[in-house]
Amino acid sequence: PTVSELYIDFDGVNLNQTMTIQPPPIASELCGASRPGHFMGVATVVMKLFNIVRPDVAVFGKKDYQQLHIIRELVKQFNLPIDIVAGETIREANGLALSSRNGYLEINEKVQATQLIRVLNEVVSQVTQGSQDFVTIEAQAMQQLTTLGWEVDYIAIRSAVTLLKPTVEENDLIVLGAARLGKTRLIDNIEFCAKPLN
Repeated sequence: PTVSELYIDFDGVNLNQTMTIQPPPIASELCGASRPGHFMGVATVVMKLFNIVRPDVAVFGKKDYQQLHIIRELVKQFNLPIDIVAGETIREANGLALSSRNGYLEINEKVQATQLIRVLNEVVSQVTQGSQDFVTIEAQAMQQLTTLGWEVDYIAIRSAVTLLKPTVEENDLIVLGAARLGKTRLIDNIEFCAKPLN
């Protein structure tokens, strides 16, 4: 769809009078904390796109897991007949998640960028080894990246199902991270089981 198809009378629109989709409260946490209104815009434009295209299937990548979660909720709560498929994160040989943002990294920063996934892997290791002090684990991971020269937005251990802070009983978890290396903001995550099956 063109811009004019998505935004009718775009040139003369009063943004204070436009209809929007209000996403769930989780939209104001994690990436939403530093980007107010971002996921409202995402939910609104995706709803418009779905209504115009009428797809049977739509693929959203797991790398932006919060966006994927919000789109899943959109489809569920508005009873849309669309199958949302989660696309796996593709990585370079060194573990760096592929992203258009990688093109903004300086040569030396591309080497440093793998530090994010390494720190997330360390978080997973601590949790799967039995530690339940998530607040301390998150704080230590953030400090580690800060010491390495990153400007950290967050490192968070959440329920992979709800994206809320997990209960002690929850096993399907995800650790998410967002941090700026130089001028480039990178995000990544790892899904894991808190108590892996032997």
